[in-house]
Amino acid sequence: MNKTININLGGFFFHIDETAYQKLKRYLDAIARSLSDDPQGKNEIIADIEARISELLSERITDTRQVVNESDIEEIIAIMGQPEDYAEAEEAYNENTSYNYKRNTASKKMFRDGDDKFLGGVCSGLGHYFNIDVVWIRLAFLILTLAGFGFGIIGYIILWVILPEAKTTSEKLQMEGEAVNIDNIEKKIRNEFENLSSKVKEGAHDLTDKISNADYQKLRNQTKSGLQDFLDTMGKILLTLFKVFGKFMGVLLIFIAGITIISLLLGLFSVGSLEILNFDGDMVQYPPFFYDSVMPKWLLMTFLFFLIGIPFVVLFILGLRILSPNIKKLSTATILTLFGLWLISLLAIGFTGIEFATSHAYDGTHVTKHSITYNQQEPLKIRVVNDDNIHYLHNLRNRDNAMLVNVDDKELKYSNNINIDVRKSETDSAYIEIKKTSEGKKRNDANNNAEAIKYAYKSDNNTIVFDAFFLSAFKNIWKDEEINVVIYIPEGTTIYFEGSSRNFLDGVKNTQNIYDRDMANHHFKMTSKGFECMDCDEEDINNNEESEDWNSDNNDEVSFLFDSTINDIKAEFIISKKTTEDELNKLINWFEDRKNININVISSEFNKNKTIDKLVLEVDCNDGHAGTITIANNTLDNISKGFRRLYDEDGELAFKTW
Repeated sequence: MNKTININLGGFFFHIDETAYQKLKRYLDAIARSLSDDPQGKNEIIADIEARISELLSERITDTRQVVNESDIEEIIAIMGQPEDYAEAEEAYNENTSYNYKRNTASKKMFRDGDDKFLGGVCSGLGHYFNIDVVWIRLAFLILTLAGFGFGIIGYIILWVILPEAKTTSEKLQMEGEAVNIDNIEKKIRNEFENLSSKVKEGAHDLTDKISNADYQKLRNQTKSGLQDFLDTMGKILLTLFKVFGKFMGVLLIFIAGITIISLLLGLFSVGSLEILNFDGDMVQYPPFFYDSVMPKWLLMTFLFFLIGIPFVVLFILGLRILSPNIKKLSTATILTLFGLWLISLLAIGFTGIEFATSHAYDGTHVTKHSITYNQQEPLKIRVVNDDNIHYLHNLRNRDNAMLVNVDDKELKYSNNINIDVRKSETDSAYIEIKKTSEGKKRNDANNNAEAIKYAYKSDNNTIVFDAFFLSAFKNIWKDEEINVVIYIPEGTTIYFEGSSRNFLDGVKNTQNIYDRDMANHHFKMTSKGFECMDCDEEDINNNEESEDWNSDNNDEVSFLFDSTINDIKAEFIISKKTTEDELNKLINWFEDRKNININVISSEFNKNKTIDKLVLEVDCNDGHAGTITIANNTLDNISKGFRRLYDEDGELAFKTW
């Protein structure tokens, strides 16, 4: 039977038997004696040791009526460590007891670090726990906040609430993963006292210097001036605001630079992967000056990455240094290396840009003439076709476009920039003149580029079939290239322009001044004065003359025609039950002239009063938006039909038919 004693240890109440109490008392006295030569922080060290022992005992005592015995104290001492390292205590302590010295393996606990906090010390505490620099933790929360719709703020607040702050020395040691024993507690407290002492000494030296160098008369005047106190306070407030603004700028620099660097890395990796895997070239879009350069594309991409990426890397590091002065600045060797890479990249990209500009310096042409034979007793038909196996076109028309196609595993430029004209031959022979134009660094290079353009036609059964496209070397994709075809026929020859040629006719002169697009699906005979329509009725010619008169007033200032509207914001095409055939044709021409919107009449039926009965229109805005308008019997009685193209909208709102 042992006698029990009630003690207060570290703010907690314990029942302890007398033997255990004596052993614990000797242990604490030995530690106290070991610290007697250096009393600085002695009370704090003892208090932290008692708090740690109290914490360990609380973990072992599951019932308030349970008594602490000698074995419990021995386990605690084994964890905390022996005071035998302290020479003065070793002899007195070992006279009564002997222990096997043993150290425990420290385990980290998660706390908030109040000594290194920006707001609540959450990021600093996480940095200690995961052994990561606190800057990266703060940057991660910033990215979660900006890119994660505010989840970083929510997570930070939650951790701020649930994580305790490391206030005692034991808690700070546990936060840093250090063993909570006598050695570490003493070391931690002494370090804190040394830091405090150094700050006090520095403050004292500064104060001494200020006192010795002070202008006492000025100080007395300042003391008497309430205005000066106010100004000093405002200065401090402004200084704080500038510091906050500086932190904000640091965060902004990190965010912008980080996003840019990540985008560049993803772009470089994606392009490199697609090139290595030999994906279709249209998945990789290079800048224009890449295509005719003497340097390979992968090298130019690397130079472009360095040219853009290095300045943003510098801005990223600058942002980190603004947020945390502990971040080391780049060494001189690193700075010189980065500057050298950036300068080489600048020169390489600049050289490539100049090379690209000079590749458009001269215009070149290549002209070929080909004789044709046909039966002059029958009409000579003009037709335009596309090779859908190379590139599919829903609507054949002249386009100043350029795109990548693959023909026999070779990358080529595809374009529909084809112009067809028909003129009177000065001789009795018929022939076709094909003029190809291109650009180059020198006149000879431009002529060679023009000659290399591939364009074909064929003549058979009184029909000349022209390609709706031409092919050129892919390096010329950004060069201004086109094909101009002129058919020379003798007087008396009859030509029939098929519907497919409608959008490729260019400047075909006729005696009735009929528009090129309106010459399709009609027969024209070459006379001494030019073409004369053989099957156009008087109404068609009169309508064309009216359209010409109207068009002379249709300048850029006109925004409304009938119920339709064209301006910089929208193009709205509206037809109602009152719209006549003549008005419809005027609208179609107006939209093509003003906004390059092609409206093709697929089928049509008109009433006796020339209003619309049935109508099918195909609309192509030539900017990726297209649609179909269908009008059946009595459709226009209740509602108008048409389309709207909004130029300041994207997606479904940009184009709509009804």
